[in-house]
Amino acid sequence: MRRVAFLLFAAILAGAPARAQDANLELARRVLARTPLIDGHNDLPWAIRESEAGPRDVRTPAHDLRAHTPFMTDIARLRAGMVGGQFWSVYVPYESVETGASKMQLEQIDIALQVIDRYPDVFELALDASDVERIYASGRIASMLGMEGGHAIENSLGALRGFYAMGARYMTLTHNGTLDWADSALDEHRHGGLTAFGKEVVREMNRLGMLVDLSHTSPETMHDALDVAEAPVIWSHADAGGLRDHPRNVPDDVLRRLPENGGVVMVTFVPSFLTERAQATISDVADHIEHVVGVAGHDHVGIGSDFDGIDSWPLGLEDVSTFPALFAELARRGWSEEDLAKLAGENILRVMREAEAVARRLQRERPPSTATIEALDGGIMDRP
Repeated sequence: MRRVAFLLFAAILAGAPARAQDANLELARRVLARTPLIDGHNDLPWAIRESEAGPRDVRTPAHDLRAHTPFMTDIARLRAGMVGGQFWSVYVPYESVETGASKMQLEQIDIALQVIDRYPDVFELALDASDVERIYASGRIASMLGMEGGHAIENSLGALRGFYAMGARYMTLTHNGTLDWADSALDEHRHGGLTAFGKEVVREMNRLGMLVDLSHTSPETMHDALDVAEAPVIWSHADAGGLRDHPRNVPDDVLRRLPENGGVVMVTFVPSFLTERAQATISDVADHIEHVVGVAGHDHVGIGSDFDGIDSWPLGLEDVSTFPALFAELARRGWSEEDLAKLAGENILRVMREAEAVARRLQRERPPSTATIEALDGGIMDRP
């Protein structure tokens, strides 16, 4: 009799962690069922461009998002991941400045728009926060475009406005190469941050209502942008420098400025940004989220996966279907439903609404900028 009782007690104890995990996952799903999970960065358009199955061809059978694709993204997995909004990265490499960055940027926007248009029952292009909320309420995934790398505007504010008119709603000031007007995190720091023209780019983005994305920029560029910005900034995919000293991460002295600016760091899943270990885990991502919260607060953090832009991934976060597991991990750590909702989408929606309000004011106060890099910086520096 004692042995039976002991075995019964052991079975109860063994089942307790599973039940606790189920409860945390249930809480996560409850939050994501009423709050749009908005991912700041997915590179599916570039993956389609580079795919061996049919480069640039959205309609290649292997790229049919209604089926299981070779990518980290398809419709079934987006639904399983409870994604409510997605910034599709329309990335072009820095090297494209030699062959026509603006042309390639147009092509990438075209690929992303074709993806959205091919599945009108699933996706709809969103141009502002109200669009996101309306599309999410309809049961579809709100789709925004994010430019990755200011080299695509080729030192032209007119080109910047043109890309905004085509639907681009954020621009990462740099990618991995330092520009004529902004220092990159992973290249030579030639300007000490932003040049005068670079600061004018930020001002014009604020006037348009285009989010200033500081991923990939140097700390000096981050500080200069925060000095100039009249609207909240974002990092569409970055991690916490105070937890992992990597040049692509956001230093604590920058994080401390976010409450005043209102900006959001959308924590990314890139393993090398998360840890020095060979295998990153879902716990590492949660650690970086909590570090951002510890320095800047719950109002200044979001999710920016970089799915389909990474070659490896944290254990437990293999594709777009796995987002609920991350929220369950944070629930296990004691996160409230209110704070999980902020992380999921409420913070970035607030940033969008505030940027839109700033843009309405600035458009009443000043016309489109006609400044040139030659006039403000005295010419273009030779590239190394």
